[in-house]
Amino acid sequence: MSRPYLAFVVVCLVWGTTYLGIRIALESIPPLLMAALRWIAAGGLLAGALLLRGERLPARSEWPSLLVLGVLLLGFGNGAVVYAQQTVPSGLTAVLVAAAPFWMVGTERFVGGGERLTPSRAVGLLVGFGGIVLLVWPELQTGTGSSRGFLGGVVATQLACLGWAIGSSYSRRRHADENVLAAASLQMLFAGLVLLGVATIAGEWSRLSFTDRTTGALVYLILAGSIIGYSSYAYALKHLPVSTVSLYAYVNPVIAVILGTVVLSEPLSSRIALAGAVVFLGSWMVKRT
Repeated sequence: MSRPYLAFVVVCLVWGTTYLGIRIALESIPPLLMAALRWIAAGGLLAGALLLRGERLPARSEWPSLLVLGVLLLGFGNGAVVYAQQTVPSGLTAVLVAAAPFWMVGTERFVGGGERLTPSRAVGLLVGFGGIVLLVWPELQTGTGSSRGFLGGVVATQLACLGWAIGSSYSRRRHADENVLAAASLQMLFAGLVLLGVATIAGEWSRLSFTDRTTGALVYLILAGSIIGYSSYAYALKHLPVSTVSLYAYVNPVIAVILGTVVLSEPLSSRIALAGAVVFLGSWMVKRT
């Protein structure tokens, strides 16, 4: 297996487990502050390791674009997902984030120069979107406080998908010869610092506490989810088509739903299973083109 596809497989497997990690970390750590600590620690560790190996970090002239990428991919792309998991179960969040390929293909089509949106691919995207509608339809018909909180989480996942799609499209148009890991480390640091500022404004420090369980989850998110997972994603994105890399969002829900059901006893109804199957059908239709 080539390195880009190996990196893609790592993204599919590792990121599927991070939804469980986020849910556990949120038991005592506020959402934006948790995301900030995760990315600052991961970026700092990765940058330090690269410097110890004698590698150079991107020049300061590259920092503005890396800041934009960090805010789009991690500030919106991950921060909004963490926010959503306050009201949306981890497995369902992963299913909703499976809309990322829809946004990615649409973004590529809008900016031009991307892969062609064929009729069969368009049908596949519509089928996948139909699965998401099936998933959230009962909540759309109610007006209770819990339903509004759930729908707010759904909206947050789609904002995450939009930020992720724009950031991924922008990333592919940057220098193909840059050090992917070095660029990723600064993206993590910049995103973490922005999230830290927002968390401070939101007053989240007063609600911060740690337990053995939440500390372990945060450490896992830093090492596996951020350093290994995000670095693999950045590498795969440089060498594989966007439509291929974006399919990680269809593999993650399978892992996330299984872990959420087994570890956290999250509900797994026939409607959720059917909606997931419809989303995966859309994925197959996009992939085969």
